[in-house]
Amino acid sequence: MGPSKPFRSKALIVEDDATQRQMIALLLEESDYDVIQCESAEAAELVLDKYSQGLALLMTNVNLAGRMSGVELAHIARQRNPMLEVVVSSGRRLAQPLPEGVKFWPKPWAALDVLREAQLAQTIARSGPY
Repeated sequence: MGPSKPFRSKALIVEDDATQRQMIALLLEESDYDVIQCESAEAAELVLDKYSQGLALLMTNVNLAGRMSGVELAHIARQRNPMLEVVVSSGRRLAQPLPEGVKFWPKPWAALDVLREAQLAQTIARSGPY
C-alpha cells in the first residue's frame, strides 16, 4: 500500500472566456483543489451528474457558450447538492433571481476573492457530509 494522498477538494469552473477560466483554475489549484473546467453550462451539467456530491465549489459566469445561463446552472447545482458553495459572476446586473445561498460577484472581481471563497468552500466541504 502506497502513501495516502491528502484530501483535495473538487471545484467546477464554468466560464466561456478561456483566459479567465484558466486564471481561476490556477488560483484554485494553488489552493489544493482538483479543478474541472467547462465553457458551457450543458457540459457542466454532465459534470454535476457525475460529481455533484463530491464538489466543494462551483464558480460560473452568467453568459456562457451554449443555450443555458450560469444562473440556470446555479439552480440545477443547488437542487443536486444544496451544500455546494456556488458563485455566479457577471459584468451586468442579473435578469433572473439566484437560488438561496448562491453568491453573486460583479465583475471585475479580485484574485483574493477567489482565494477566500476557496478557503471557505474547503472548510465547509471538510466538515460536511461528503
